[in-house]
Amino acid sequence: MEQRNLRHFKSILTGELDRLLSQAQVGKQELSAGSHKEIESLDRIMAQVQQTLNLRIRSRESRLIKKVNLALERIEHGTYGECEECGEPISLKRLEVRPVTTKCIHCKEMEERREALVH
Repeated sequence: MEQRNLRHFKSILTGELDRLLSQAQVGKQELSAGSHKEIESLDRIMAQVQQTLNLRIRSRESRLIKKVNLALERIEHGTYGECEECGEPISLKRLEVRPVTTKCIHCKEMEERREALVH
């Protein structure tokens, strides 16, 4: 992959990482603040539902942070943009849509077909 493309995707991934880490900090503060409030029974239930949703969001963000970090490592190691299955280049169009992807569209489609057969 050309150096300018690598710089472009590194910039995208670094920006995404910064955004996710900032959101994680805000979410952590919200969870902490919510647990110290005195609230009525119905409000407490609603707060617990909201807290559960927030935890799921934070969990999803945590997984995405890991994927972004792995993509940045692949950039550093010179393997970014290579399919981990077949070794072929991943299209720039696919990387623009999903910069953390590790598979070309063909291998990803094959994986999804296998998963559909199992379920």
